[in-house]
Amino acid sequence: MESSDVELDFQRSVQAVLRELNTPNPALQRNQGMWRWSLHKKVERNPGKSSVLVRILLRELEKAESEDVRHVIVPLLLTLMCVLTKATSITEELYHRAYTFCTRLLTLPAPYSTVALDCAIRLKTEMAVPGTLYQRTVIAEQNLMSELYPYQERVFLFVDPELVSASVCSALLLEIQTAQEQQTPEACMRHVVCHALEAALGDDCHTGALNRKLQATSRRVLEYYFHAVVAAIEQVANEDNPSRLGHLERLEEIYCSLLGPATTRRRCVGDFLQDRRPSIPLPGPCITFHLWTDQEQLWKELVLFLRPRSQLRLSVDLEALDLQGLRLDWGLARVSTDSGIERDLPVGSDELPAAPSSEMERAALQRKGGIKKRVWPPDFSMPGSWDGPPGLHRRTGRPSGDGGQLPGVSRVHTARVLVLGDDRMVGRLAQAYYRLRKRETRKFCLTPRLSLQLYYIPVLAPQDPEASGKPELGELASFLGQADPWYESTVNTLCPAILKLAEMPPCLDTSRPVDPFILDVITYYVRMGTQPVYFQLYKVKIFTNLSHDPTEDIFLTELKVTIQDSKGPKEGSSPRRRGAAEGPGAELSVCYQKALLSHRPREVIVSLRATELVLKAIPAGDTEVSGFSHCTSPNAPGCSCLHVSVTEVVKSSNLAGRSFTTAANTFRTSSIQVQSQDQRRLTLWLDKDSRRTFRDVVRFEAGPCPEPCSRAQKSKMAGLNSHRQETETKVAKPNSLLMPINTFSGIIQ
Repeated sequence: MESSDVELDFQRSVQAVLRELNTPNPALQRNQGMWRWSLHKKVERNPGKSSVLVRILLRELEKAESEDVRHVIVPLLLTLMCVLTKATSITEELYHRAYTFCTRLLTLPAPYSTVALDCAIRLKTEMAVPGTLYQRTVIAEQNLMSELYPYQERVFLFVDPELVSASVCSALLLEIQTAQEQQTPEACMRHVVCHALEAALGDDCHTGALNRKLQATSRRVLEYYFHAVVAAIEQVANEDNPSRLGHLERLEEIYCSLLGPATTRRRCVGDFLQDRRPSIPLPGPCITFHLWTDQEQLWKELVLFLRPRSQLRLSVDLEALDLQGLRLDWGLARVSTDSGIERDLPVGSDELPAAPSSEMERAALQRKGGIKKRVWPPDFSMPGSWDGPPGLHRRTGRPSGDGGQLPGVSRVHTARVLVLGDDRMVGRLAQAYYRLRKRETRKFCLTPRLSLQLYYIPVLAPQDPEASGKPELGELASFLGQADPWYESTVNTLCPAILKLAEMPPCLDTSRPVDPFILDVITYYVRMGTQPVYFQLYKVKIFTNLSHDPTEDIFLTELKVTIQDSKGPKEGSSPRRRGAAEGPGAELSVCYQKALLSHRPREVIVSLRATELVLKAIPAGDTEVSGFSHCTSPNAPGCSCLHVSVTEVVKSSNLAGRSFTTAANTFRTSSIQVQSQDQRRLTLWLDKDSRRTFRDVVRFEAGPCPEPCSRAQKSKMAGLNSHRQETETKVAKPNSLLMPINTFSGIIQ
């Protein structure tokens, strides 16, 4: 294909993506997301033309900036970064142009400045040492061991088998297994070596011959060259003033030791012009598939991710944990079985360099001592200067500094927890997240070393449009789609594709390479979705007997209250006045704090007869997407607001007798208390989940869930309450617990 034809093809694809963002049409929803995916596939099939697409994307970004069309900036910028991570033939002029554009966006409000800053940091690293982003992505996602870049990531895919059909679970598991069988650790190391050498040497690199040479070498020789390339790049990337000339010389030495002298290489490069620039794929992340059947399953999987059984024994505080019946997906979770001896190569082993230079000698791995076990203090409390919610720091493409770390602790693990399902599944995730945070206040073993990122892909079973009374199970996905148009176009459209995949017959031929659309979109989402939307968790105290302690639970999206059938008075109780229980519904006493923009406390107490109450934490309309219910910053004020809908019974008398009608009333509150005043009990449903039903309730209290506190923090707060002024007491109260779900841009104002 001629260069002009390639550029025209890329231009048409980019314009199709822009049309999809500018004119969303419900009739075209089944094709949404395909344009972006097909654009990336075109680049993979023709990697030598990546610079053409980069120029087109930069031109469209600069046009959007000049015309102030901001809603297309984040999609185009993330598409640009995805191309730059894989490409090897980008000129310094294009890198500098992209970096300059990102720095100009820093003057815009969030989320544009936030995304631009993240991209600028990555671009600065790539400009200094080309190929760094690709290398670090593969090392982290594939859990390849490297002392110079020890960061590791894993995607935990959780599916509730009671909410998602068995056919969907089987289809997803089969697609994950088929894709990961084709990206072995050896293949990933070959990709890293080839990509680094091609990024440094450019047209002088004969990638086809290099790849064939690496395929013919043994595992130990391949590891030697892999670690030599990693050392060459990381040592230069960590320098304050990196030398491009010295970096090029080191990689040329590695290249010559593989294919021979540089003069021979340059003489023969014309003979292999046709296969000189094959596509070097970027392997997908390591994904483990889990059926969510245990309340503590999330915490257990994170423990095993931090401490694989084949490498470390559990610490004292974890050995007491009963892990019986815990099954690890060893087929999907890649755990290194290496001995740790990486310089131990036999004399005369095939194709080792005869006389490596001093730089390569330092890059070679040596025998290391045993892994030292760290003993944690029993009362290790959370530091007060922690930057943002514990364990929820964004990854910016380069190791973070020591300012946000605990002494002697390195946060080298990133767990990307991805849940599939509807609002009920996200409610279960909120429960697990709360338990994990509460457990961390007692042991504090995961938070210092683990960056936890949460993702959500809606999978909604088709519902009968004529069916009435069933709850809407996609409210959270609709809210995220309204808040982030790129999430709506890329992620929300996966639901029909996943259901269609489940209906297709399985392909048992694993010899052919697969080109999975669903896994590619999941990979794009977990890599580029770095901007969280924080959701307030709400705690509810449930009383079935006012003389007993309440049962506590949390909810994220909805709390629904209905009236049970009336019960007769208990023996010994005084009879109520006649007619008190007549008519539908029940007499309720409602006390709530009215939600005001001024955040001034205003308590309202009312008595009414109602048949139903619905407490919603998700805004219903487009105008409330950036209202008070959710925020993009954990420290933003006014993020908690419940929307309460009451179906009130109105009694009227006329000549025909007494009649009852219903009226819907709505109000906003930050906290609420409801108590039944007659013999009729209440039934509570949390997060639309029938498994989380509470019956025979006489009273409940709902409000923002506070951050879990340790015993030391609770005693400190108690001391403040007894010895200090009221203003200081308010400062000592814990913050509300917010759960982040990652999107591409957060909430676009």
